[in-house]
Amino acid sequence: MELLPLLTALLLAHTLAYVAWTAAARRRRSRCYLLDYVCHKPSDGRKISTETAGDVIQRNKRLGLPDYRFLLRVIVRSGIGEETYSPRSILEGREDAPSLRDALDEMDAFLDASVAELFARTGVAPRDVDVLVFNVSMLSPAPSLASRVVRRYGLREDVAAYSLTGMGCSAGLVALDLARNKLRANNGAARLALVVSSESIAPNWYSGTDKSMMLANCLFRSGGAAVLLTNDPALGGRGRAKMELGCLVRAHTGANDDAHACATQREDAEGRVGISLSKALPKAAVRAFAVNLRRLAPRILPVSELARFAFRLLSRRLLAHLNHSSAGGKKGGADAAAAAPKINFKAGVEHFCLHPGGTAVIEAVKQSLGLEDGDVEPARMTLHRWGNTSASSLWYVLSYMEAKGRLKKGDRVLMVTFGSGFKCNSCVWEVTGDMADKGVWEDCVDRYPPESLANPYMDKFGWINDVEGDTLML
Repeated sequence: MELLPLLTALLLAHTLAYVAWTAAARRRRSRCYLLDYVCHKPSDGRKISTETAGDVIQRNKRLGLPDYRFLLRVIVRSGIGEETYSPRSILEGREDAPSLRDALDEMDAFLDASVAELFARTGVAPRDVDVLVFNVSMLSPAPSLASRVVRRYGLREDVAAYSLTGMGCSAGLVALDLARNKLRANNGAARLALVVSSESIAPNWYSGTDKSMMLANCLFRSGGAAVLLTNDPALGGRGRAKMELGCLVRAHTGANDDAHACATQREDAEGRVGISLSKALPKAAVRAFAVNLRRLAPRILPVSELARFAFRLLSRRLLAHLNHSSAGGKKGGADAAAAAPKINFKAGVEHFCLHPGGTAVIEAVKQSLGLEDGDVEPARMTLHRWGNTSASSLWYVLSYMEAKGRLKKGDRVLMVTFGSGFKCNSCVWEVTGDMADKGVWEDCVDRYPPESLANPYMDKFGWINDVEGDTLML
């Protein structure tokens, strides 16, 4: 009988040890490390200078003087400089009748450069990749783009390969979420995931006259990024990886009609296909951003900041109620509490990696989060140098931060991106390794930020606003 308590104690100890070991193993498998990433820098022959942009516009004989003036206003306010890139089909005058070959050539130029460089830099062999996620919103060939990578680099027969399309600019974090979850689901059997993000510009250049569809031509440019992830602490722990992924939050407000329709691919009145950006887009972005932040804040902010925000919010509501009562129910009594308090996200993160979707998007996020010019500098400089490269844009912003030497061990980086649907996705990384690579910014980062982001288009084409008549030659 004396053995029974001893056996019970041993069994309990064994059970507790097993539970602890299982929990630790689950935590290890749920981790996600960023081993490295590479952004695509197209060849110099694909740059869109002011003169090149003028030539492309001049070729579109459907445009009249009001259209030229509209394009000039948009491009001047866009925040884009003269060193962004386009597909060769547009530079060679085939934008009005693009082919599938043009689209695949654009993808192949990216794959041959960036994915190959990522494998070379990390020392990872293509056959070591367990999970592949390729996201391009506006191109869905058969075989898929993921299959194109499998064939091009000889990935294993059992690789879990996925292609995401139609997900918009926020697809980069959707792909990241899918890759992380796939690594988690394999009980430790999968260790490495390759995430490839780009956009197909070649077949999606709009040649019509619908103003809501002409906007995309002024913002979107060629680019891409290849990212290598692991859930194996032996590969990513102890400073071997650049960063470790914390939380990732996705918000989708597509059930709202205005949100769903604010950024769509459609035909214009003449049957020409393009991306339409409606006036409802800013409102949809703000709504999706608010939904995302409500879920994100409790996961990344200290209790003290959450308590401070809750106290200020309750205090203002109480003050508004008292003022409302004292004013006899009149609207003016609540003026003192009109402005809602803002959460200080700097209490939870040190850096803000924001989607460079346009100057209006960057400014809206800056105001919503109460940020300073320095916080949004990486996004603004990325927009100026590279344009909006869709789902890969965030990696160019991160690369700017790294090239500037701003990311130190222990720093936390908040990524925020927006996309059609309408979606707002965000995640938080913690820097765990050395980040001192200048990447695609190596030959120009010392010039940023410039004293002025003056747009050369106004200097060269500002006279358009003074022209009278029905025709115009650039």
